[in-house]
Amino acid sequence: MHRRDFLLRSGALSVSLAAGCRNASHLKHRSVLRPSLLFTSAGKTCWVDPLDAQVRPLEFHHPNQATWQPGPMFQDGRRMLVLSMEPRRDGPGRPFDEYYTQTPTHLWAYDWSTGTLAELATQDRMAVFYTPQLLINDRRLLVQVVKGRVGQVYSMNLDGTEALPFTKAGEGLPYGFSLSPDGGRVAYHIAGPQGYQIWTCTSEGGDRRLIRAHPDALYFAPMWSPDGRWLAYQDCRFRQDPGHDWSDLWISRPDGSEHRRLTERQSLWFAASYGNPGNKGSGSNVPSWTRLGTLLASQRLPDSKVPWEFQAGRPDTDHFNRDWKPAEARGGTFLSEIDPLSGKSTALTKQGDAVWDFRGVESPDGQWVAFCRCGQGDPPSLWVLDRATGTARKLTQGLEDRGVDHPRWITLRLPPVFPS
Repeated sequence: MHRRDFLLRSGALSVSLAAGCRNASHLKHRSVLRPSLLFTSAGKTCWVDPLDAQVRPLEFHHPNQATWQPGPMFQDGRRMLVLSMEPRRDGPGRPFDEYYTQTPTHLWAYDWSTGTLAELATQDRMAVFYTPQLLINDRRLLVQVVKGRVGQVYSMNLDGTEALPFTKAGEGLPYGFSLSPDGGRVAYHIAGPQGYQIWTCTSEGGDRRLIRAHPDALYFAPMWSPDGRWLAYQDCRFRQDPGHDWSDLWISRPDGSEHRRLTERQSLWFAASYGNPGNKGSGSNVPSWTRLGTLLASQRLPDSKVPWEFQAGRPDTDHFNRDWKPAEARGGTFLSEIDPLSGKSTALTKQGDAVWDFRGVESPDGQWVAFCRCGQGDPPSLWVLDRATGTARKLTQGLEDRGVDHPRWITLRLPPVFPS
């Protein structure tokens, strides 16, 4: 299995109501509708209002589930896909490559209008390890199924029936899925023996087209532009950078033509690693499109070096494989907005030594940009930047100040209901 982490965020289904949900008299409503934020902290999914910074963890009371991660919203504007994992099977003496995908996972649909949770993909289960990759529509989704350490994506109904192969077994690990704005095509990358390659296909898996491939490059996470005319993706030169710390940003047409480099000298922060030996984390850092067709990215100051140094000469048994070397760290990162046509880059956050800004994502109305920020050795905190004034403010350090990761915006059609 490759070092890049699975994208454990996506697709969904709705089947039967899970046990343990309380009736409506035990649920609380919020009456003001506006974009709000979800994030993960201490293994839980949390909700926060960007105006009053009120944080609400989603307390899902289901036995033997160690972590919960939010996925995309359904088109009905009510339900959200959620992934839960039982306690991980890897650990000391149990290498990540062999044991991680022996961890049982579960897919759920959370209904924001009722505060209830329904388990998905329970029928015709093929393996214990399912991770949702993409919601095609409110009836079908793409799911990563790992059997015998071989990953393959299937398209299936929300209840798990009528599963059809979407990718081929043995060609590598497919992830980083993105659906075109018209719902007609899917872009993704495959981490395989020939390197990391970018592909597109129809939403049924047909008409596969190779967009970009090179044995010396790690091409990662293609994303459709809002108008569907471009794909943005990252290019990491992994032979010189075995820890995948840095990358460059490219765009191309969806047919694989007109490849354009938007950054130089591997200037984007790719494998974000943060925290300290007592509270550390990591995960792929992916640029995001704005509603007006620009790109938000985490760019480094010249000659920056993270305090967590990747150990290329040591076997990677924990999917982290880094040593804490704060005395050798330098520089930092800032959020930038990049015009894909001109290539012009504009700094959105302040550039400062030992400040690391990443995971920028714009609100649906364009009013705010949410992002994570951490100092050297600190867990990330959640910040929002006001587009109109250019000022940024901190919302939260997460549950028990243990940090925040993977912020994403949602806009609900009804006031949210939280289980209590």
